[in-house]
Amino acid sequence: MVTHINTPSLPIKAGLVGTGFAAKLRAEALQADERSHLVAVSGYTLEKTQEFARNHQASAVESWQELVEHPDLDLVIIGTINRDHGAIARAALEAQKHVVVEYPLSLDPKDAESLIALAQAKDKLLHVEHIELLGGLHQALRQSLPKIGNAFYARYVTITPQHPAPKRWTYHPELFGFPLSGAVSRIHRLTDLFGEVASVSCQSRFWDASEYYTACLCTAQLRFANGLIAEVTYGKGEAFWQPLRNFEVHGEQGTLLFEGDEGTLIRGEERIPIEVGGRRGLFRKDTGMVLDFLVEGTPLYVSSEASCYALKVADAARQSAEIGKTISLLSMNATD
Repeated sequence: MVTHINTPSLPIKAGLVGTGFAAKLRAEALQADERSHLVAVSGYTLEKTQEFARNHQASAVESWQELVEHPDLDLVIIGTINRDHGAIARAALEAQKHVVVEYPLSLDPKDAESLIALAQAKDKLLHVEHIELLGGLHQALRQSLPKIGNAFYARYVTITPQHPAPKRWTYHPELFGFPLSGAVSRIHRLTDLFGEVASVSCQSRFWDASEYYTACLCTAQLRFANGLIAEVTYGKGEAFWQPLRNFEVHGEQGTLLFEGDEGTLIRGEERIPIEVGGRRGLFRKDTGMVLDFLVEGTPLYVSSEASCYALKVADAARQSAEIGKTISLLSMNATD
């Protein structure tokens, strides 16, 4: 992880790859901070890119390839389809730009590792955004863990029904990636809390999987080096009818249960509410912390190495689902 870099002159001039909801929040955060200035934007279609650029007083650029070579940029922020994250990050680093990328850094863990090495060689920031780690639920969970003693079992379920399923890149196997890799935040939450994973076993199912699937389900069991067993389930699409966002951790002295935005500490008949902070403003907070790092050297809340490790675990889940065997992360060999 880069801990010291040469501070760019202020304001830091930024370019955005992407014109979606997250990019809109990024643009607003950059505009709201006097230390930064949004210079250029590239998107999927030129018409939408031009509209986005007008709304945020920036220049529209025809392609991400052109944007990363823009001579006036200090920082490139990547918020586009998962498949392209690694290629854009590599081109931006080679062009001597600092890089912020939405997770995943790449769909290939080896590519992600090489990007981290490249950023270190170039003395550039490579920050993989993971706003869920900043969010109220994760912070409340982390702060409450000592209250349940030795944790031995965790279960994390996110189910999102969609009727009809959209024909968007998030339902495209190549563009989104294996679901637990594309949505690697589910794995990263667990590794952030419980550390090293010893083995992974996973099963997955896809509905009407032609070019776009209409639903997917992935469920993985992780055995951590500290003995904790965790189950993570991710599902979305037309096959589901009830949304779920539950996270529970069982310890020898109690249970933590988070359902949606409500948290509870359970000990026998005792049920103690846990205050959970909101999820608003997290992109602005992440952007502010990036600027703090670039200007003042203030440490960031997550390392690219930690994000890459979560990606390795997610990719082991993919391998397990494909071959029907448990994957050992300690030896990276399949076992019966």
